[in-house]
Amino acid sequence: MTPLLSARSVTKQFGGRNGCADVTFDLYPGEVLCIVGESGSGKTTLLNTLALRTEADSGSLSYTRTNGEAIDLFALSEPRRRLLMRTEWGFVQQNSRDGLRLGVSAGANIGEPLMAAGARHYGQIRRTAAQWMERVELDSARIDELPAAFSGGMQQRLQIARNLVTGPRLVFMDEPTAGLDVSVQARLLDLLRTLTTTLHLSVLIVTHDIGVARLLAHRLMVMQGGKVVEAGLTDQVLDDPQHPYTQTLVSSVLPV
Repeated sequence: MTPLLSARSVTKQFGGRNGCADVTFDLYPGEVLCIVGESGSGKTTLLNTLALRTEADSGSLSYTRTNGEAIDLFALSEPRRRLLMRTEWGFVQQNSRDGLRLGVSAGANIGEPLMAAGARHYGQIRRTAAQWMERVELDSARIDELPAAFSGGMQQRLQIARNLVTGPRLVFMDEPTAGLDVSVQARLLDLLRTLTTTLHLSVLIVTHDIGVARLLAHRLMVMQGGKVVEAGLTDQVLDDPQHPYTQTLVSSVLPV
């Protein structure tokens, strides 16, 4: 199977310090890959570099488009990058308010990406927005309400709908459950697991929460000090961690 995304020795430094260093992996269609590590491990820097939000210092990154074309992402022009983000990619922010337009309605938040991708029939856009609200467990009767009228968990689901409405193949997620209470986290994780499976999404997700990784990810990459110190199938890594840092992460969430 051809990888959807292939990274080779991706490196990003800040003031001589590694944000991420020599990261190599392949992500396949329909696969969820989780990047785990403590704060400062480099996982968010890596995610932003892979999503072309931060410019890499070295390495290579290729992506296979729907039509089979393999493109060099680090050589991509800005217009083509923006087109990719509008059509084949999504990015779910840690803080849902950073990923929403707070001054427009819930329906408009979902509908805008469709318009950016070329949709023009207002009635159909509104119907699609309502359908996606229901799909992420939001009451479509609230389609004209502003995001501020929704709870934090609801705002995150709204942001997810905004990202998925155009049918992307690859979605980047930065700590999507952070800051939510445990019951809201559980519902959101269940929703994400359902959506990734039914939509056959490829997902790169960053988290410090081993529980999130175990529930959602097919494979894990564990980061420490900007480097990947262990990688493999999720159950394999979490049930039999080899690196001391991974062992510490896993043991810290297990009951005493």
